[in-house]
Order: sequence, then C-alpha cells, then structure tokens
Amino acid sequence: MEKAFNRVAETVAHATGRPWAFAICVTAVVVWAASGPVFRFSETWQLIINTGTTIVTFLMVFLIQNTQNRDGAAIQAKLDELIRSGNGKNDFIGIEHLTDAEVEEFRDRCRKAKEALGTGILQPAE
Repeated sequence: MEKAFNRVAETVAHATGRPWAFAICVTAVVVWAASGPVFRFSETWQLIINTGTTIVTFLMVFLIQNTQNRDGAAIQAKLDELIRSGNGKNDFIGIEHLTDAEVEEFRDRCRKAKEALGTGILQPAE
C-alpha cells in the first residue's frame, strides 16, 4: 500500500505543479464566477466552490507532505553520505533529529570556526 500511495502522491504532485494544472484551476474559478448571475449568487452556488476547494486542499496537504518528507529524507541521506565519505565532521550526521537548541549549538560552533578562520564562507545565524 505504501508504494502505491507513494506512486500516486508523486504523480499527483508532479502533475499539479504544471502550468496546465494551474490553468485548469483558474478556468474552473472563472467559470464558477461567471455562473454566479445564472444561479443568482445563491448559497448553493457558493457552497460548490467552497466544498470543492476545501476537498482539494485537504487531500493535497497529505500528498505534498508525503512528497516533501521523502525528498527531505533522500537529501538528508545524501548529505550524510557526503559528510561520512568526505572531509566533513561526522558529528553533523543526523543533526536533523536534534532539538532546536542542539542545532543552534552546532550553528554556534560553525560561527566560531568561521570567525577563527577569518573567512566569509558561513553566514552568521539570525
């Protein structure tokens, strides 16, 4: 089931990110708005767009979140492998699982290392 969901989520996320998908949505809204006078701007007329957009938004949140979770995990795995196999400090592997305070400690260490080297490679934390 997970593989099927991932395939569907990836396909939908890819398709909805296309210009034609946006054009279809704009067209639907324009048609809905233009039909307002025909339906005398009734509550049913308003309910159609409200219900439609709510359902689409509700479903898209889960599909987009799934896609972002997988992409983020893949990127993190690649970064961890680069750190592990390169000259980077292995201390940084897995820091995405730390608390905000612990990550801030790593940022402070990087800032101090930058200042000690006198280079402008790393940006200071906000």
